[in-house]
Amino acid sequence: MRASNTDRDRTVDVLKAAYAEGRLSRDEYGQRFDAAYKAQTYGQLAQLVADLPAGPMPGPFGAAAGLPAAYGPAPMPMPPPMPMPARRVNGMAITSLALGVLSLPTLGAAGLGAVATGHVAKAQIRARGDEGTGLATIGLVLGWLSVGGWVLLFLLAALGVLD
Repeated sequence: MRASNTDRDRTVDVLKAAYAEGRLSRDEYGQRFDAAYKAQTYGQLAQLVADLPAGPMPGPFGAAAGLPAAYGPAPMPMPPPMPMPARRVNGMAITSLALGVLSLPTLGAAGLGAVATGHVAKAQIRARGDEGTGLATIGLVLGWLSVGGWVLLFLLAALGVLD
């Protein structure tokens, strides 16, 4: 008996489930996928899924119509993938970046705050698995540059070079 497009789609659903469960390799899945859409009959579709737990496709008519029993249970559609929860961005990392950027117009006054919040942010990110490593790093770099600038300024003033 000839198969319909819906029958081919059901067979592909069984193949997708088997591939997702690791029952088929990528190559086997690809070959069977192509063969499913080229299949013309129920028999050809049944051969593609005969060795899989979901079994082959059911026939168009049941045993009640006096025809042979269905080929097997209808395949279950593959459930949608579970969404991954979004990781939140660490607030201290955002604060460190903001203070690091503000250390430029404030002539380095916000630099110590950028360094302190940057180190706290890095520790929290490691402990909690938050996002924001790059933000904290940029805040730390800008903060340390401003602190280093002030240290250099004080050293030069102490040596009398700035007279």
